[in-house]
Amino acid sequence: MAKSSKTFVCQSCGATFSKWSGRCESCGEWNTIQEETPLSQGPAGKTLGSSRGKAVALHDLSTAEAPPPRSASGIAELDRVLGGGLVPGSAVLVGGDPGIGKSTLLLQAAAAFSKAGLGVVYASGEEASAQVRMRAQRLGLADAPVKLAAETNLRDILTTLEAERPGLIIIDSIQTMWADNVDSAPGSVSQVRAAAHELTNFAKRRNTAVIMVGHVTKEGQIAGPRVVEHMVDTVLYFEGERGHQFRILRSVKNRFGPADEIGVFEMTGGGLSEVANPSALFLSERGQTAPGSTVFAGIEGTRPVLVEFQALVSPTPHSQPRRSVVGWDGGRLAMILAVLESRCGIPFAGLDVYLNVAGGIRIAEPAADLAVAAALLSAREDTALPAETVVFGEISLSGALRPVAQTENRLKEAQKLGFSTAILPEGGKAAGSGGMTLTQKPDLAAVVGDIFGAG
Repeated sequence: MAKSSKTFVCQSCGATFSKWSGRCESCGEWNTIQEETPLSQGPAGKTLGSSRGKAVALHDLSTAEAPPPRSASGIAELDRVLGGGLVPGSAVLVGGDPGIGKSTLLLQAAAAFSKAGLGVVYASGEEASAQVRMRAQRLGLADAPVKLAAETNLRDILTTLEAERPGLIIIDSIQTMWADNVDSAPGSVSQVRAAAHELTNFAKRRNTAVIMVGHVTKEGQIAGPRVVEHMVDTVLYFEGERGHQFRILRSVKNRFGPADEIGVFEMTGGGLSEVANPSALFLSERGQTAPGSTVFAGIEGTRPVLVEFQALVSPTPHSQPRRSVVGWDGGRLAMILAVLESRCGIPFAGLDVYLNVAGGIRIAEPAADLAVAAALLSAREDTALPAETVVFGEISLSGALRPVAQTENRLKEAQKLGFSTAILPEGGKAAGSGGMTLTQKPDLAAVVGDIFGAG
């Protein structure tokens, strides 16, 4: 008699183990490992997919079987992040911190899609229907033809959807959904996986778009197993700092459009409003030039965005200097400091270093290296860069400056906002610079010596 195998799954990170233990070896959490009931096996001797389905050559696919065109919501920033609109039959996962505005965004999106002619069902497992109506009235969306449902039982939701056949389903949130065929509590790894699997299958089978809201853990990842992100077609993160009114909708995975695309919103009393020119918004609070301030011309997805890097360098009373970073990678800051000391002879020993990206946006591209180095040098030497100067470029460990992609788009965006000078690496395609003055340098030592007179 074959012995049944047991599987134990961590409810925090999704790691699997062959036996129970009190502490997860993957994430370090205590008392999060629970036994998971495996999926039932099919009849003996049958292979998955042997009873139905067949392979079809790609060139035999008829264009008549192609899905209908995308559905545009009319919210330009949302449509941009989705790749031009909502694809029928797609599954979208939206994650974000609690209270950041996920439900507000999706309620506005539901109203926009429904007014555009798409049948929308908004299923809330966290609020009652009356509470959702109150929020809709506050946002001025009370007359939107959206159907509401306050339910957590996945079987009841799918049964209702089979009868309604809407064009879009919004599930708020996936952690509250409960599948009665899975023996675990709502929000557990097995429940989240099962609910996401059933909803994704429904989307593909009925050609209905599904948007699922996912809570974010303290590590900044969507709660539950990472396999959920692989099951869906698009993963969006709704980001923003509580102290700023800006909100960033970022695409980290998109099978139907460019990844790393962003949409910028502003939180107001009447909900989220679009920001057509995010560069002007991020630089709107920038006052007179001061040491440590540098404007970086970056690219987010397909859109050029100008943001301000702020640096502060001060003597430390402690034996170990402090390195604090907000909005950028701390490891990359350590690399820039090491290059400045080793290749340019500028030490930061005994100095606290603070780096901040103004506006609450997070920058990840390596093209910001030169802007960060310029901000650090400006703060250390107490020398302000000219107000009309933008900086971008990648720094190698040898101290050389590497050209970055889409140089022309960066310069055009900077010129549109009134910047007349750019500091950038040599070799970049700068044909679209217009009347801008370009200061191209081969390495970081040239920037240090010619612009700051240091080193």
